[in-house]
Amino acid sequence: MDLKAQKERLINELIDLGYLKTEAVINAFRKVPREEFVLPGHRDYAYANDALPIMEGQTISQPLTVAAMTEALDVRLGQKVLEVGTGSGYQAAILSVLVGRKGSVITTERIKALHEIAKRTLGMCGFANIVAVNCDGSQGYEKIAPYDRIIVTASASKMPQPLAKQLKVGGKLVIPIKDELFLIEKVSAKEFTKTFLGYYVFVPLIGKYGHKG
Repeated sequence: MDLKAQKERLINELIDLGYLKTEAVINAFRKVPREEFVLPGHRDYAYANDALPIMEGQTISQPLTVAAMTEALDVRLGQKVLEVGTGSGYQAAILSVLVGRKGSVITTERIKALHEIAKRTLGMCGFANIVAVNCDGSQGYEKIAPYDRIIVTASASKMPQPLAKQLKVGGKLVIPIKDELFLIEKVSAKEFTKTFLGYYVFVPLIGKYGHKG
């Protein structure tokens, strides 16, 4: 089965399981070539519903997890989105499609080698509305805050306060805390709501406001 057919089978599986729900996110999954974001030796497995290893002991998340987080984030055209943990760059690419040409994605990665590879891959694939930054994402990226949406792709021990501060009022943040995934919505400058989304496994968030690095 060729990669195109494998991709369509994966998308249909995620729809049937209830993880892919909206046309916008389904369209983003169709547009982004996941095979470009995995290691060359894993290219044939790009559309298996599995997490796959990448460099530096990190992983490209299971498509099921990407779908669940992206649907919960509820990204709209024209928004400014912060991603903490670029990894392979695949999630940033999905977000890029969702925000469109008038939106922007700022993605942070503390590991320089991963940052450089992901930046190159995203550029090669034509995702021009992404700014990739090599920094400690647990501190967010205050330079161009606030953000409409924030997504964290590694497990925090608790909610990093800089991210809460950099989220716009009315904004949404999806973050794993320990082994639980949450949607956090900013109701006012100091008031938040918290919705439990399920149990998932992530690599730990490392940095000043994450686990010790």
